Amino acid sequence: MLTRREAVRLIALKWWLIYGALAVLAASGLYGQTPRVQTFPLNDTTGLIAPKVKAEAVNYLGRKSVRITLEGEDHEGLALLPGTDFQDGVIEADIALKTIVPPGVRYPGFVGIAFRARPDASHYELFYLRPGNSEAPDQLMRNHAVQYASDPEFGWYRLRREWPALYESHADLAMETWTKVRIEVAGRTAKLYLNGSAKPSLVVDGLKGEDLHGAVGLWGFTDEEAYFSNVRITPAAPQSLKNGSDAAGTWEMRYMSDAGGMGALMELHRDGNKVTGTWFGPLGEGRAITGTWRSGYVELTFAGEWPKESRQGAPGPVNAFLAGWFDGDSGKGRMRVEGRSDGVWIAKRKE
Repeated sequence: MLTRREAVRLIALKWWLIYGALAVLAASGLYGQTPRVQTFPLNDTTGLIAPKVKAEAVNYLGRKSVRITLEGEDHEGLALLPGTDFQDGVIEADIALKTIVPPGVRYPGFVGIAFRARPDASHYELFYLRPGNSEAPDQLMRNHAVQYASDPEFGWYRLRREWPALYESHADLAMETWTKVRIEVAGRTAKLYLNGSAKPSLVVDGLKGEDLHGAVGLWGFTDEEAYFSNVRITPAAPQSLKNGSDAAGTWEMRYMSDAGGMGALMELHRDGNKVTGTWFGPLGEGRAITGTWRSGYVELTFAGEWPKESRQGAPGPVNAFLAGWFDGDSGKGRMRVEGRSDGVWIAKRKE
């Protein structure tokens, strides 16, 4: 057993070691250091990782910038910014677009900023602009002016068909004009701001990608010239998220929609990527749920019955679709009851 003097010496030694470690970190600039801001004026192509696109330093509309072009037909390309590993924070950039299709051919264009990209650019989150849709005579096309996608699994076509109007919106844009883009990312939520506006043009609550950090990239498409300059990346303290939460369990949930709210219970079971279960609530008792699980992200569906008590829509058979993330013992996402309602759900694992 230690004597009192030995115990005091041992405590003093521990504190000395801790102080020494902190001193080393302080000397190296790591302790108490705020996240490092990265700036990329893009006066040239130095360091750009662009194996599948052509990147050139050019002068466009009075400023030095990088131009991205792609050969071939109907595909996208990405140039990654060197030394970027972005999780949460703000990405700012100036982007512009010029199409090179023949006169008379309608081509709204595609130009954007990718984030949380893998080193081989095989997976990434993305906000992009389609300036040619901004002043289209058809309202549906106008609503496709700014869009979100998560390649490769959640491209624009899938998101538009499964969740109409949720991942795209209208914005005032123009071809061959510099547009200021600001992307704010916090955990599984991202917002797109344009031209200094204090209000976002598009909000995505529930990013589809499973990677929580990665590179920032310049994104373009074929049949156009995409221009980029003044990229600035300001990291923020990352939210404490961890992928891989299990869907299995009994979940008490609440659905809030344009047709009102409802409480329900879901009992879920998981076998690999396959999810089965049962729904108990206003849309029916004991309704069989089927779906998929991917690293905590779920897509679920079940056949129910629209309640006769509802003042919105006639009673009858309906199909319900849920998508979202489980994070530990909580979950949230979107839920759509086909032809009846659209809204958000939140859930808590029942002990």
